[in-house]
Amino acid sequence: MITDEDKERVRQATDFQALVSETVVLRQRGHDFWGCCPFHHEKSPSFHINPSTGLWNCFGCHKGGDVFDYVMARENLEFVDAIRYLADRAGIELSEEQGSGRRGPKRNRLIEALGEAESFYSTMLLRGRGQGNDAARRYLAGRGFGSDVCRRWGLGFAPGRGALVADLRQKGFTPQEIMGADLAVDRSGRLSDRFYDRVMFPIHDEQGRAIGFGGRVMGDAKPKYLNTRETNVFHKSKHLFAFDRAKETITARGTAMVVEGYTDVIALHEAGYTNAVAALGTALSLDHVKLLERFGAKVIICMFDGDAAGQKAAELSIQHLDKTKAEMRCVVLPDNQDPAEFLADHGSEALQPYLRAAKPLMSFVFDKKLSGYDLSVPGQRIAALNDVAAVLAPLKGSVLLDSYVTQLAGRLGTDVEATRRAVMNARPAQTSEQRSDDRRPAYEPVPEPAAPVTPYSGFDVLSRDDRALMEVERELLSVLATDVDAVRPFGERIAGFSWADSRHEAMAWAMLATPAGSTPAQVVAAATEVVPEAPRILSGGRMSQVERMTTAQKVDFLLDTVDLHSTRRQVGQIKARLSAMSQGAPDENAQELFRQATELQKRANELSAKLSAMN
Repeated sequence: MITDEDKERVRQATDFQALVSETVVLRQRGHDFWGCCPFHHEKSPSFHINPSTGLWNCFGCHKGGDVFDYVMARENLEFVDAIRYLADRAGIELSEEQGSGRRGPKRNRLIEALGEAESFYSTMLLRGRGQGNDAARRYLAGRGFGSDVCRRWGLGFAPGRGALVADLRQKGFTPQEIMGADLAVDRSGRLSDRFYDRVMFPIHDEQGRAIGFGGRVMGDAKPKYLNTRETNVFHKSKHLFAFDRAKETITARGTAMVVEGYTDVIALHEAGYTNAVAALGTALSLDHVKLLERFGAKVIICMFDGDAAGQKAAELSIQHLDKTKAEMRCVVLPDNQDPAEFLADHGSEALQPYLRAAKPLMSFVFDKKLSGYDLSVPGQRIAALNDVAAVLAPLKGSVLLDSYVTQLAGRLGTDVEATRRAVMNARPAQTSEQRSDDRRPAYEPVPEPAAPVTPYSGFDVLSRDDRALMEVERELLSVLATDVDAVRPFGERIAGFSWADSRHEAMAWAMLATPAGSTPAQVVAAATEVVPEAPRILSGGRMSQVERMTTAQKVDFLLDTVDLHSTRRQVGQIKARLSAMSQGAPDENAQELFRQATELQKRANELSAKLSAMN
C-alpha cells in the first residue's frame, strides 16, 4: 500500500520543470513557464506551470492540477500508477515494495547491478588484456568506433568465464539479484555469466540508467545478437535503444528515426542525427510508437534494411497506423546498405535527400510487395491481391481501410468491393506483439501463383474497366487472327495501349510481326509460339462473325473501344499514385501526374462520345 509519506517523498524528489520539458518546449515569463499544451493541438502557448507550487494549467483545454495529475494525463495512468512511475524515475523505494509478500529482488538493486555490469564491461573493453579484448577493440574500430566513441556510449566487452559474476559478488550482490538482472544463469547449481565473448551495448531507460544489454558476437556464432531477457526492469517491447539520448532532439524537431541496429544508431548520432533510436531485437511495437509520440514525434521515419527481414518489419508496423497521430514513413538506402555502412561510404550530408524522400509506410509496403509480381498478367494481379490482403488484415476495423483498399485496387486494377472482401476474408500476418523471441523469423517468399484452369477463370475480382478491356482485347486479337493485314496500319496507335493482359500484348505483336499476306493459320501459329494458350484465347472472339460491319469498321470500333478502356485504366493508375502521394509530403511529380490524368480523361470522354454515336 502506498502511504501519504510515499506520495510526498515522490513529490519532493520530482523536478517538475524537467519532467514537463521532456515533451514541452517551455519559455519563462515571470515565475511561470509557458508552452504549447501537450494534451490538445494549439499554435499559441496557453499551457503553463509554476515550479515553485508544482501546479499546471491550460487555458485552452482547461486541464490542470499537480505533478501527479500531469503524469496521469501524459502517461494515461491511474493515480497509484502515476506515483509508482515517478518513484521509479527518482529511484525511490515505496512502502509496498518493502512488504514481505514482494517477490524477487528489489528494482533498485537490479538497476544498481546493471550499472556495475556496464562499468565492468567498459573496463574490459578499454583496459582489459587478452585475445577476446583485442578482438572486441578491432571489431569496434572496424566500425569506426574509436575509444572516444566507446567511452561516450559505454560500449564494452564480456569476457565470460565467471568474471562478471565474481566482480558483482565482490561488490555485495546476491545470486538472486545477479540472475534477476539476467546477468548470469544457473548451470547445475553454479552461477555463470550470461554474456561471454561478445561486444556489449548497454540499453538505458529514459533516465539514462542501464536496464539491459545487447551482446554481439565478433565471429559467425549464432545467435549473432543476444539481448537481455524480460526482467522486472527491462521490457524490450517498451524500450528503445538510445532513447535517453534522442528524446530531447525528438521533442525539439518533432521527428524520430527508427533503425534496426545498435551500430546504426551510434553511427547516426555521431554524424549529427541525434533523433535516432532502435528497436531491441523485435519489430516496432505499439508501445514504441506511443513512447515516441508522447515525446512529440509527429513524424516517425523507419529506416529498415532492404532485405526480406526489413520488408517484413515494415509490414508488421502497418498495424499501428490507425493507433497514432504520428505520420509513419519509410526509407530504404541504396544497395541494401544499413545506415552505418551508408554514412561510412557517403558521409552525413548524403543521407538528407533520402530522408526528405521518405515514403508513407503504406506506399512503401505496397511498392515492395507488388514488385514481386508481374502486374501485367491478370493472374499475377489476383495473386498479389491475396498476398497484400493479409498485410492489410490487421486494419479491418480501421477508418483508414477504405483509403488503402482504394489505393490497392487502383494499383492492381481490381474491383474495389472485391478488394475489400479479399482483405476482410484474409488472415492477418503475425503481429509484432506475437514475436517474443530475439531473432527475426526467416521470410518466406510468396510462391509463384498457379496458372488459372482456364484463360480467364477467377478474374471477377478485376475492376469493371479491366474486365471490359480484357474482353475487347480478345476481340481485337480475333480480328488480327482472321485479317492481320487490315490492322497493320494501326501499329503505332496500338503501341500506346495499356493492356490489361500482357499475354494479349505479346500475341498482338507476334501476329503483327508476320509477313504481309500471311494466312490466318500462320498468324495463329505465331501467336501460339509466344503464348501457348493462344488458340483458346483466339477462339472466343465474336466480332469476326458480325456480318453487318465491314472489316474496316470492326477494326475502327475495336481500336476505339480498346483505346477507351486502356485510357480509363491509365487514369485509374494515376489516381492511385496521387492518392498515395496525398498521405505524405508534397511530391514535385504530383502536378505533372494530375495534368496527365486530365488529358487522358479528356481523351476518354471523346472516345466515349464517338462510340456512343456509332450505336
